[in-house]
This record gives sequence, structure tokens and C-alpha cells, in this order.
Amino acid sequence: MTRNQTGRRSGRQLVGVIAILLLVTVSCGGSDGDGGSAADSTTATPVTSASTTEPTTAEPTTTGPTTVATNAPRPTTADGTEPVFEKFDGASFTKSTLIDNDWFPLIPGNQLVLAGTSIEDGEELTHRLEYTVTDFTKEIAGVKTVVVWIEDYSDDELVEVELAFFAQDDNGNVWFFGEHPEEYADEAFVDAPTWIAGVGDAKPGIEMYANPEPGLPPYFQGWAPAVSWSDYGTVDSVGTKVCATLDCYDNVLTIAESSLGEPGVYQLKSYARGVGNIQVDFRGEDLHQEKLDVVGFGPISKTSMEQYRALAIALEAHANDISPTVYGTTPPLAATS
Repeated sequence: MTRNQTGRRSGRQLVGVIAILLLVTVSCGGSDGDGGSAADSTTATPVTSASTTEPTTAEPTTTGPTTVATNAPRPTTADGTEPVFEKFDGASFTKSTLIDNDWFPLIPGNQLVLAGTSIEDGEELTHRLEYTVTDFTKEIAGVKTVVVWIEDYSDDELVEVELAFFAQDDNGNVWFFGEHPEEYADEAFVDAPTWIAGVGDAKPGIEMYANPEPGLPPYFQGWAPAVSWSDYGTVDSVGTKVCATLDCYDNVLTIAESSLGEPGVYQLKSYARGVGNIQVDFRGEDLHQEKLDVVGFGPISKTSMEQYRALAIALEAHANDISPTVYGTTPPLAATS
């Protein structure tokens, strides 16, 4: 279970300096007497008030978030291959929030933590990603999605928080429906390149097939030209053994991910059944040279879950303020029924 856009986005200029509205310390490593935790970590997460300089957001060209654009582009990869857009049919998501794909399970209350290093401005820094599956859902393009809270740390500094949206179709494929990532520098809000499937030209894509096998054509994981989001994946290998910090895993799947703006550069994401993403490596002239592996996986405590709920609600409020024509077109977060 990962989305790591920070590792593939270049730094952006500061477009607004804002006051911190909320500073919440989430302690996932200690015991609070009501449950376990995925990893030993303390998280300081700024969730902000409205920016003094609003980021540019794309105006929707549809009448609402339930319409997915049909004017699919015809882009190609570095070797001339055209990634496929899997046909999206909202009617095929009858149990969309039950995400039990072996390679990409999303169970509310679970947290996955990856840690390692990446290169930023020529310097190797520690890098940590935390993915928490909330018990919120959000309807996007007519489909109820699962909401994942993501935190990205570089050199122990929070550089991005994100709400990401996933759903599973009736064939067991997990789709990615969009994201609201907020980027920070020195605890100041920088940018929020939000995209939501069905708003403007944005389209959902495959995050993980039910049966990924080598030989499948490259496939788009979503499409959002307004924010230059064109990620695609290719099944690189299946059946290898990978030893990470947390454990060793057999029969591992590796997906090579890239985007149209990075010819010949790939993130290699390895997945273990029942866990999700356990390792990240790279191939090609990747400026970030990100290398991560799993250091924590499992359920968080009830107290921590309540804190993540509060963070998600606060971030959504900010998203509605700064992205009214994209994020603001979606219904509010809803508690899992």
C-alpha cells in the first residue's frame, strides 16, 4: 500500500506562508492500553488554515464528480509503448470499500511504515513514509472509496500529508481515484496539487490488478493533466524473495512505476501478499534514488485512530478552502457504516 508522489515530484516554489492551525502529536509507538501499534514513531502533523495565496486548481469541465472524462489521451512511454486505460465502469464496484486484494489490502486501522533514504538537492537524507487506513469513505465518480492518510518525512521533517482514495472493483482490482497532497517546507504550506477522478479531465486508474503477471501491458494508475499526473505501472517480476527490516518475504511482486515526464526512470515497488508494499528501489537516472523498506505493519490503537480521524477532518476542511473547484466538488468524508 503506497503512494509516494514526493519521491517523483521536483520541489515547488513557496506560494503561500500560513499560520499553523492545528499541531497534533500522534504517538503510535507507545501503549495506551487499548490496542497495538504498527511502528514506534511520534508524528507532529501541521494541518493548516486557508492560505494567503491560493494554489492554482483546475476548473472542472464536467457537471460533477460522478462523470469521468471519455476523451482519453494517447501518450506513450520512453520505449514507445502506449499504457492502457482500463475501462472504468462505476456499476462494477458493488463492494468497493472491501479492499482485500492480496497484494494491496486496505483494512481500516492498519498502518504501514516504510523507512530508508533518498537524495534531495544532492544530499542523502533519511526518508520515512507512514500509511494509515482510516475508517472514512468518500464518494468519487459515483464510487465509494477508502480514505488513506499518508505522511511523508524527509530528514525527520514533515514535508507532505495526503488524503488518498482507493476502491476495489468486483473483479478484485484496486483502483486509485485521486489525492489531496499538501506539501510543506519549514512547517509552512507550499502547494496542493490535488486531483480527483471525474473532475476536469482526471481519470481513475489501476493501482493493483487482482492477478498481476509479467507480460501485461503498462497501465495508467490515474490521469490528471491539470497537475501533470501521468503515473503508470508495469509488472516487473513475480516470485522473488525480499528481506526487509521487518521480515523476509517469499513470492514477492515488483511493479516498475514511472510517469510520462520521466523517460527511463522507474520506482521499483515490491509487494508481499497480505502486507502490501514492502520495499522501494529505483532504476535509471533517478535524481531522488529512493530506497525504502518496511519497518512497521499492523493495527494502531483506538486512541491513535481517533487522532487520525481528527487529522483527516481538519485536512479536508483545508482542502475545501484551497481547492473549491476540485476537492470541493466531492461529498464530505463519511464514517464507515
